[in-house]
Amino acid sequence: MAADDPVDPMDLQEGSVVVLRALDDIPEHLFRVAEVYEDCVGGYSLTGPLKGEYGEPDFALIKALHRR
Repeated sequence: MAADDPVDPMDLQEGSVVVLRALDDIPEHLFRVAEVYEDCVGGYSLTGPLKGEYGEPDFALIKALHRR
C-alpha cells in the first residue's frame, strides 16, 4: 500500500486503532474504531487535542492501521 492510499475498509473492525491524517489545526493522531459505516468510521480519539472525543472521520482520513 502506498503512503497516500487509504486503508481498505474491509480491514477495519471494532477495536481497530488507526492513525488519522493531520487536518487543518489538528495533528496526526490515534483513533479507536467503535463502528464501521458505509463511508466512515465512528470512534474516539486516543491522542492529541481531541483525546476522548467522539468522531466519524471519512475513510480517506485514515493514514494507516496502528501496529502495536
